[in-house]
Amino acid sequence: MNDRQLAYFRKKLLDWKADIQRSSAETLDSLQEHRLNQPDITDRASSESDRSIELRARDRQRKLVSKINQALTRIDEKTYGYCEDTGEPISLQRLEARPIATLSLEAQERHERREKVYRDD
Repeated sequence: MNDRQLAYFRKKLLDWKADIQRSSAETLDSLQEHRLNQPDITDRASSESDRSIELRARDRQRKLVSKINQALTRIDEKTYGYCEDTGEPISLQRLEARPIATLSLEAQERHERREKVYRDD
């Protein structure tokens, strides 16, 4: 992968990370503003359920930020864009769709097939 492509993916990853962090900050602000002082038990239960779903989504995004950081590290180390299994280049189309990809499409499919076989047992 050339320097121009690496710079493109670095910017894409940094922008994605900034969006996630901005969204997380907004969620935290929103959660702090809306206290659970609702007199109706049904309304309170609904609010708690909504908060739980939002917190789970934020936890998934926190894990995504970690994967973005790992991808940025791979860019710095010049290993970004290469499959961890085979060492072959990951297609630019795959990286465009999933910039944190660590496996080529073929390796990912093999991994998912193996996972399915073991999961069915």
